[in-house]
Amino acid sequence: MMKTVIADKIASVAQHRGLKRELRVSDEIPCEEGVLVAVEILNNKSTYNTLELTSGRMAQIKRGDVIVGALGHRKALFGYSGHLPETLKPGDEIQVLNIGGVLGICDSINANFGQPFNARVLGTVLEFPYLGERIGVPARAGGEELGNDTTVNTHGVPVVALAGTCMDSGKTAAACAIVARLRHLGHTVDAFKATGVSLRRDILAMEDAGARNTSIFTDFGVITTTSKNGAQVTRTILNKLAATKPDAIVFELGDGILGTYGVDAILNDQAVAESITCLILCANDPVGACGGVALLQSEFGMQAHLVTGPATDNQVGRTIIQDRLGLSGINAITNATDLGDAVAAMIGLQEQHYEK
Repeated sequence: MMKTVIADKIASVAQHRGLKRELRVSDEIPCEEGVLVAVEILNNKSTYNTLELTSGRMAQIKRGDVIVGALGHRKALFGYSGHLPETLKPGDEIQVLNIGGVLGICDSINANFGQPFNARVLGTVLEFPYLGERIGVPARAGGEELGNDTTVNTHGVPVVALAGTCMDSGKTAAACAIVARLRHLGHTVDAFKATGVSLRRDILAMEDAGARNTSIFTDFGVITTTSKNGAQVTRTILNKLAATKPDAIVFELGDGILGTYGVDAILNDQAVAESITCLILCANDPVGACGGVALLQSEFGMQAHLVTGPATDNQVGRTIIQDRLGLSGINAITNATDLGDAVAAMIGLQEQHYEK
Protein backbone atom coordinates (compact mmCIF):
# COMPACT_ATOMS: atom_id res chain seq x y z
CA MET A 1 0.00 0.00 0.00
CA MET A 2 1.23 3.50 -0.86
CA LYS A 3 0.40 6.63 1.11
CA THR A 4 1.51 10.26 1.35
CA VAL A 5 3.47 11.73 4.26
CA ILE A 6 4.86 15.21 4.81
CA ALA A 7 8.46 15.25 6.06
CA ASP A 8 9.53 17.92 8.49
CA LYS A 9 13.24 17.26 7.99
CA ILE A 10 15.29 15.25 5.48
CA ALA A 11 18.64 14.00 6.76
CA SER A 12 21.87 14.58 4.87
CA VAL A 13 22.24 10.84 4.29
CA ALA A 14 19.53 11.35 1.64
CA GLN A 15 21.60 14.13 0.01
CA HIS A 16 21.57 12.79 -3.54
CA ARG A 17 17.91 11.89 -3.91
CA GLY A 18 16.47 15.39 -4.34
CA LEU A 19 13.52 14.60 -2.10
CA LYS A 20 10.74 17.11 -1.45
CA ARG A 21 8.76 17.38 1.76
CA GLU A 22 5.73 15.63 0.26
CA LEU A 23 6.65 11.96 -0.08
CA ARG A 24 5.10 8.71 -1.16
CA VAL A 25 5.88 5.81 1.17
CA SER A 26 5.26 2.08 0.99
CA ASP A 27 4.40 -0.50 3.64
CA GLU A 28 6.93 -2.89 2.10
CA ILE A 29 10.29 -2.16 3.69
CA PRO A 30 13.47 -3.85 2.40
CA CYS A 31 15.79 -4.14 5.40
CA GLU A 32 18.92 -3.27 3.48
CA GLU A 33 21.63 -0.74 4.24
CA GLY A 34 20.93 2.56 2.50
CA VAL A 35 17.17 2.20 2.03
CA LEU A 36 15.47 5.51 2.88
CA VAL A 37 12.58 5.39 5.32
CA ALA A 38 10.25 7.94 6.87
CA VAL A 39 9.82 7.82 10.64
CA GLU A 40 8.04 9.82 13.34
CA ILE A 41 10.12 10.89 16.36
CA LEU A 42 8.56 9.66 19.63
CA ASN A 43 10.56 11.46 22.34
CA ASN A 44 12.38 14.66 23.16
CA LYS A 45 16.08 14.94 24.03
CA SER A 46 18.17 17.72 25.55
CA THR A 47 21.51 16.45 24.19
CA TYR A 48 22.56 14.98 20.84
CA ASN A 49 19.22 16.21 19.56
CA THR A 50 20.00 17.62 16.12
CA LEU A 51 19.88 16.29 12.59
CA GLU A 52 22.16 17.30 9.73
CA LEU A 53 19.92 18.33 6.85
CA THR A 54 20.63 18.01 3.14
CA SER A 55 21.49 21.73 3.22
CA GLY A 56 24.28 20.98 5.70
CA ARG A 57 22.52 22.88 8.48
CA MET A 58 21.96 21.28 11.88
CA ALA A 59 18.32 21.34 12.94
CA GLN A 60 16.85 20.37 16.30
CA ILE A 61 14.36 17.53 16.13
CA LYS A 62 11.51 17.01 18.56
CA ARG A 63 8.75 14.56 19.34
CA GLY A 64 6.25 14.45 16.51
CA ASP A 65 8.71 15.41 13.77
CA VAL A 66 8.62 13.27 10.65
CA ILE A 67 12.14 12.74 9.32
CA VAL A 68 13.73 10.80 6.48
CA GLY A 69 16.85 8.75 7.17
CA ALA A 70 18.59 5.63 5.89
CA LEU A 71 18.67 2.15 7.37
CA GLY A 72 22.13 1.19 8.54
CA HIS A 73 24.36 0.11 11.39
CA ARG A 74 26.88 1.84 13.62
CA LYS A 75 29.63 0.62 15.93
CA ALA A 76 31.04 3.71 17.59
CA LEU A 77 33.30 4.10 20.61
CA PHE A 78 31.85 7.53 21.44
CA GLY A 79 28.20 7.36 20.41
CA TYR A 80 25.34 4.97 19.86
CA SER A 81 25.96 1.52 18.45
CA GLY A 82 23.28 -0.42 16.65
CA HIS A 83 22.46 -2.92 13.94
CA LEU A 84 20.36 -3.17 10.81
CA PRO A 85 16.91 -4.65 11.59
CA GLU A 86 16.06 -7.98 9.97
CA THR A 87 12.42 -7.08 9.32
CA LEU A 88 10.38 -3.87 9.54
CA LYS A 89 6.80 -2.88 9.09
CA PRO A 90 4.92 0.39 9.66
CA GLY A 91 4.43 0.98 13.37
CA ASP A 92 7.68 -0.71 14.43
CA GLU A 93 10.13 1.28 16.53
CA ILE A 94 13.75 1.92 15.59
CA GLN A 95 16.32 4.44 16.79
CA VAL A 96 18.25 7.36 15.31
CA LEU A 97 21.87 6.21 15.55
CA ASN A 98 23.65 9.40 14.45
CA ILE A 99 22.99 12.99 13.49
CA GLY A 100 23.45 12.21 9.80
CA GLY A 101 20.19 10.25 9.81
CA VAL A 102 21.28 6.61 10.14
CA LEU A 103 18.41 4.51 11.49
CA GLY A 104 18.63 1.09 13.13
CA ILE A 105 18.19 -0.92 16.32
CA CYS A 106 20.29 0.58 19.12
CA ASP A 107 22.39 -1.98 21.03
CA SER A 108 24.54 0.25 23.21
CA ILE A 109 24.45 3.87 24.34
CA ASN A 110 26.98 6.46 25.46
CA ALA A 111 26.04 7.98 28.82
CA ASN A 112 27.06 11.45 27.62
CA PHE A 113 24.33 11.39 24.98
CA GLY A 114 21.51 9.77 26.98
CA GLN A 115 18.97 7.50 25.36
CA PRO A 116 18.62 7.83 21.58
CA PHE A 117 15.63 9.15 19.70
CA ASN A 118 12.99 6.46 19.31
CA ALA A 119 11.09 6.58 16.05
CA ARG A 120 7.94 4.94 14.69
CA VAL A 121 8.37 3.61 11.18
CA LEU A 122 5.98 5.09 8.61
CA GLY A 123 7.27 3.36 5.46
CA THR A 124 9.85 3.17 2.72
CA VAL A 125 10.36 6.37 0.75
CA LEU A 126 9.57 5.75 -2.91
CA GLU A 127 11.06 7.15 -6.10
CA PHE A 128 9.40 7.05 -9.50
CA PRO A 129 12.15 6.57 -12.09
CA TYR A 130 9.96 5.44 -14.98
CA LEU A 131 8.71 8.41 -16.97
CA GLY A 132 4.93 8.49 -17.19
CA GLU A 133 4.45 5.50 -14.91
CA ARG A 134 3.39 5.45 -11.27
CA ILE A 135 5.70 2.58 -10.40
CA GLY A 136 7.50 3.36 -7.17
CA VAL A 137 10.83 1.83 -6.13
CA PRO A 138 12.58 2.17 -2.75
CA ALA A 139 14.81 5.24 -2.63
CA ARG A 140 18.38 4.59 -1.56
CA ALA A 141 21.22 6.77 -0.33
CA GLY A 142 24.03 7.65 -2.71
CA GLY A 143 24.29 9.10 -6.16
CA GLU A 144 27.36 7.46 -7.69
CA GLU A 145 28.32 3.89 -8.50
CA LEU A 146 31.01 2.37 -6.30
CA GLY A 147 33.78 1.31 -8.66
CA ASN A 148 35.57 -2.03 -8.66
CA ASP A 149 38.98 -0.35 -8.80
CA THR A 150 41.81 -2.70 -7.87
CA THR A 151 44.59 -0.19 -8.49
CA VAL A 152 45.14 3.49 -7.72
CA ASN A 153 46.47 6.00 -10.23
CA THR A 154 47.23 9.29 -8.52
CA HIS A 155 48.68 10.84 -11.72
CA GLY A 156 51.60 11.98 -9.59
CA VAL A 157 49.36 13.95 -7.20
CA PRO A 158 50.74 13.84 -3.62
CA VAL A 159 48.34 12.35 -1.08
CA VAL A 160 48.12 13.28 2.61
CA ALA A 161 46.33 10.80 4.90
CA LEU A 162 45.25 11.45 8.49
CA ALA A 163 44.71 8.50 10.83
CA GLY A 164 43.76 8.76 14.49
CA THR A 165 44.04 6.85 17.72
CA CYS A 166 40.24 7.05 18.08
CA MET A 167 37.25 9.27 17.38
CA ASP A 168 37.62 12.93 18.33
CA SER A 169 41.41 12.91 18.08
CA GLY A 170 41.58 16.05 15.94
CA LYS A 171 41.63 14.55 12.43
CA THR A 172 39.18 16.94 10.81
CA ALA A 173 40.75 20.01 12.42
CA ALA A 174 44.14 18.91 11.12
CA ALA A 175 42.79 18.15 7.65
CA CYS A 176 41.19 21.59 7.47
CA ALA A 177 44.37 23.31 8.66
CA ILE A 178 46.39 21.55 5.98
CA VAL A 179 43.85 22.26 3.24
CA ALA A 180 43.66 25.93 4.21
CA ARG A 181 47.43 26.41 4.31
CA LEU A 182 48.01 24.66 0.99
CA ARG A 183 45.34 26.88 -0.54
CA HIS A 184 47.02 29.97 0.92
CA LEU A 185 50.25 28.80 -0.69
CA GLY A 186 48.45 28.87 -4.02
CA HIS A 187 47.66 25.18 -4.52
CA THR A 188 44.47 23.41 -5.58
CA VAL A 189 43.45 20.83 -2.99
CA ASP A 190 40.80 18.10 -3.09
CA ALA A 191 39.71 16.28 0.06
CA PHE A 192 37.60 13.36 1.21
CA LYS A 193 36.57 11.25 4.16
CA ALA A 194 37.20 7.56 3.64
CA THR A 195 35.62 5.87 6.66
CA GLY A 196 32.99 6.39 9.32
CA VAL A 197 29.21 6.72 9.56
CA SER A 198 27.28 8.94 7.17
CA LEU A 199 27.64 12.60 8.15
CA ARG A 200 28.73 15.35 5.79
CA ARG A 201 29.91 17.79 8.46
CA ASP A 202 33.59 16.94 8.08
CA ILE A 203 33.78 17.31 4.31
CA LEU A 204 31.73 20.52 4.53
CA ALA A 205 34.40 21.82 6.92
CA MET A 206 37.05 20.85 4.37
CA GLU A 207 35.14 22.78 1.71
CA ASP A 208 34.99 25.77 4.03
CA ALA A 209 38.77 25.49 4.45
CA GLY A 210 39.21 25.77 0.69
CA ALA A 211 38.98 22.27 -0.77
CA ARG A 212 37.92 22.43 -4.44
CA ASN A 213 36.31 18.99 -4.74
CA THR A 214 35.23 16.84 -1.81
CA SER A 215 33.75 13.39 -1.45
CA ILE A 216 32.57 10.92 1.17
CA PHE A 217 31.67 7.25 1.12
CA THR A 218 27.96 8.09 1.40
CA ASP A 219 28.15 9.51 -2.14
CA PHE A 220 28.50 5.89 -3.26
CA GLY A 221 25.63 4.47 -1.20
CA VAL A 222 27.79 3.26 1.69
CA ILE A 223 26.13 4.19 4.99
CA THR A 224 28.80 2.86 7.35
CA THR A 225 32.19 1.69 6.17
CA THR A 226 33.60 -1.69 7.21
CA SER A 227 36.68 -3.77 6.50
CA LYS A 228 34.75 -5.25 3.57
CA ASN A 229 34.20 -1.99 1.68
CA GLY A 230 36.66 0.55 3.15
CA ALA A 231 39.53 -0.13 0.76
CA GLN A 232 37.26 -0.24 -2.30
CA VAL A 233 35.69 3.10 -1.38
CA THR A 234 39.11 4.67 -0.84
CA ARG A 235 40.50 3.43 -4.16
CA THR A 236 37.41 4.69 -5.98
CA ILE A 237 37.57 8.19 -4.46
CA LEU A 238 41.34 8.51 -4.87
CA ASN A 239 41.06 7.67 -8.57
CA LYS A 240 38.11 10.01 -9.03
CA LEU A 241 39.78 13.02 -7.41
CA ALA A 242 43.26 12.40 -8.81
CA ALA A 243 41.82 12.35 -12.33
CA THR A 244 40.89 16.04 -11.91
CA LYS A 245 44.60 16.84 -11.31
CA PRO A 246 44.64 18.81 -8.05
CA ASP A 247 47.99 19.80 -6.59
CA ALA A 248 47.29 17.63 -3.53
CA ILE A 249 44.68 15.32 -2.04
CA VAL A 250 43.98 15.26 1.70
CA PHE A 251 41.88 12.48 3.19
CA GLU A 252 40.68 11.58 6.65
CA LEU A 253 40.31 8.06 8.00
CA GLY A 254 37.36 8.35 10.37
CA ASP A 255 37.35 6.57 13.74
CA GLY A 256 40.66 5.06 14.92
CA ILE A 257 43.33 2.71 13.68
CA LEU A 258 41.75 0.09 15.95
CA GLY A 259 38.05 0.24 15.09
CA THR A 260 35.26 -1.30 13.08
CA TYR A 261 35.09 1.13 10.16
CA GLY A 262 37.74 -0.48 7.96
CA VAL A 263 40.77 1.73 8.63
CA ASP A 264 42.86 -1.42 9.05
CA ALA A 265 41.76 -2.79 5.68
CA ILE A 266 42.63 0.50 3.99
CA LEU A 267 46.10 0.71 5.50
CA ASN A 268 46.67 -2.93 4.60
CA ASP A 269 45.66 -2.31 0.99
CA GLN A 270 48.84 -2.10 -1.07
CA ALA A 271 47.38 0.15 -3.76
CA VAL A 272 46.21 2.71 -1.20
CA ALA A 273 49.30 2.47 1.01
CA GLU A 274 51.62 3.08 -1.94
CA SER A 275 49.63 6.17 -2.94
CA ILE A 276 50.10 7.90 0.44
CA THR A 277 52.87 10.50 0.36
CA CYS A 278 52.49 11.79 3.92
CA LEU A 279 50.86 9.95 6.85
CA ILE A 280 49.84 12.02 9.86
CA LEU A 281 48.85 10.51 13.21
CA CYS A 282 46.29 12.34 15.33
CA ALA A 283 46.53 11.37 19.01
CA ASN A 284 44.75 12.41 22.17
CA ASP A 285 47.74 11.96 24.50
CA PRO A 286 51.43 11.00 24.42
CA VAL A 287 50.73 7.34 25.21
CA GLY A 288 48.31 7.23 22.28
CA ALA A 289 50.93 8.89 20.08
CA CYS A 290 53.58 6.33 21.02
CA GLY A 291 51.19 3.42 20.66
CA GLY A 292 49.77 4.71 17.39
CA VAL A 293 53.17 5.17 15.78
CA ALA A 294 54.24 1.69 16.95
CA LEU A 295 50.98 0.14 15.69
CA LEU A 296 51.30 1.75 12.28
CA GLN A 297 54.77 0.27 11.99
CA SER A 298 54.11 -3.20 13.39
CA GLU A 299 50.67 -3.86 11.91
CA PHE A 300 50.90 -2.04 8.59
CA GLY A 301 54.59 -1.43 7.96
CA MET A 302 53.91 2.31 7.70
CA GLN A 303 55.83 5.23 9.16
CA ALA A 304 54.00 8.27 10.54
CA HIS A 305 55.59 11.50 9.34
CA LEU A 306 54.37 13.74 12.16
CA VAL A 307 51.91 13.84 15.05
CA THR A 308 49.09 16.27 15.77
CA GLY A 309 45.92 16.28 17.86
CA PRO A 310 45.34 17.02 21.57
CA ALA A 311 48.64 15.28 22.41
CA THR A 312 50.32 18.39 20.99
CA ASP A 313 48.18 20.96 22.81
CA ASN A 314 51.18 22.26 24.76
CA GLN A 315 54.95 22.02 24.82
CA VAL A 316 54.96 19.14 27.30
CA GLY A 317 53.27 16.79 24.87
CA ARG A 318 55.29 18.02 21.90
CA THR A 319 58.55 17.46 23.77
CA ILE A 320 57.58 13.92 24.77
CA ILE A 321 56.68 13.11 21.15
CA GLN A 322 59.95 14.52 19.87
CA ASP A 323 62.06 12.78 22.50
CA ARG A 324 60.32 9.41 22.39
CA LEU A 325 59.49 9.16 18.70
CA GLY A 326 61.84 11.54 16.93
CA LEU A 327 58.82 13.11 15.24
CA SER A 328 57.56 16.67 15.19
CA GLY A 329 54.38 17.30 17.13
CA ILE A 330 52.51 20.25 15.61
CA ASN A 331 49.14 21.42 16.87
CA ALA A 332 46.46 22.04 14.25
CA ILE A 333 44.65 24.70 16.28
CA THR A 334 47.43 26.87 17.68
CA ASN A 335 50.01 26.24 14.96
CA ALA A 336 47.91 25.62 11.87
CA THR A 337 50.27 27.48 9.55
CA ASP A 338 53.28 25.52 10.81
CA LEU A 339 51.42 22.26 10.31
CA GLY A 340 50.50 23.21 6.75
CA ASP A 341 54.02 24.36 5.95
CA ALA A 342 55.51 21.13 7.31
CA VAL A 343 53.16 19.03 5.18
CA ALA A 344 53.82 21.18 2.11
CA ALA A 345 57.55 20.59 2.53
CA MET A 346 57.06 16.85 2.99
CA ILE A 347 55.03 16.48 -0.20
CA GLY A 348 57.20 18.83 -2.24
CA LEU A 349 54.83 21.75 -2.78
CA GLN A 350 56.34 25.19 -2.88
CA GLU A 351 54.53 28.50 -2.60
CA GLN A 352 52.95 29.58 -5.86
CA HIS A 353 53.22 33.23 -6.88
CA TYR A 354 50.62 34.86 -9.06
CA GLU A 355 51.07 37.92 -11.25
CA LYS A 356 48.83 40.81 -10.26
